[in-house]
Amino acid sequence: MSLLTVKDLGKSFGGVKAVDGISFELAAGELLALIGPNGAGKSTTFNMVNGQLKADRGSISLDGQELIGQKPRSIWRLGVGRTFQIAETFQSLSVVENVQMALLSHDQKIYAMWRRAADYRRQDALALLDQVGMLAQADRPCSELAYGDVKRVELSIAMANSPKLLLMDEPTAGMAPRERNALMALTKKLVTERGMAVLFTEHSMDVVFAYADRMIVLARGRLIAAGKPLEIRDHPKVQEVYFGSGKTFEKAGTKLGGA
Repeated sequence: MSLLTVKDLGKSFGGVKAVDGISFELAAGELLALIGPNGAGKSTTFNMVNGQLKADRGSISLDGQELIGQKPRSIWRLGVGRTFQIAETFQSLSVVENVQMALLSHDQKIYAMWRRAADYRRQDALALLDQVGMLAQADRPCSELAYGDVKRVELSIAMANSPKLLLMDEPTAGMAPRERNALMALTKKLVTERGMAVLFTEHSMDVVFAYADRMIVLARGRLIAAGKPLEIRDHPKVQEVYFGSGKTFEKAGTKLGGA
């Protein structure tokens, strides 16, 4: 049964159709990669699912509940988490305080600062950090962390609302190969343990082919292919969009093995 169902989704900016009638489904416990060349409509699709943009047409349903027309905060409270291409944390706060701020927001107590944030659900915040391997650094300022660790903190923040669906926008951008694989292996583990779904965009094809259960490919706002990684790798239309004629993902040096 599908957790997320997107039907005939469309969005235009002036006369440009950024997203033109795409449809797809995503099940719990599944990692779905949304890929495509620059200008394909990936970010627009993401922002419509997250509520930052309102679709011109179509439907986005989470567990049978329509998301179009709802604000990002409401969508977040329905169980949709998100990480960003550039990790967003409060650099002046400690690692655990960043997670506590997310818990405050989820509990709708972000404006009730009569209680010290440092005391708020600390054990719950520490448990989230433990899941991403950051418990030992809980009391360090985020400003002192390596970038790969900041991305782990961001992931724990995204988990603060116990998401059914996690949106990850270029999760491994700016990371070294070892860090990329470690973060995606962790994400895969959390998906399995929690039974949540992940929709992610990614330019590193080694990450996509190693960790995605399925892939959907956009070009000029339209869905041109959907299927398992090996099916997409050999899809002639996808290869044409990415490389033109005569090249494949393998010839372009894409790593197709595991982590």
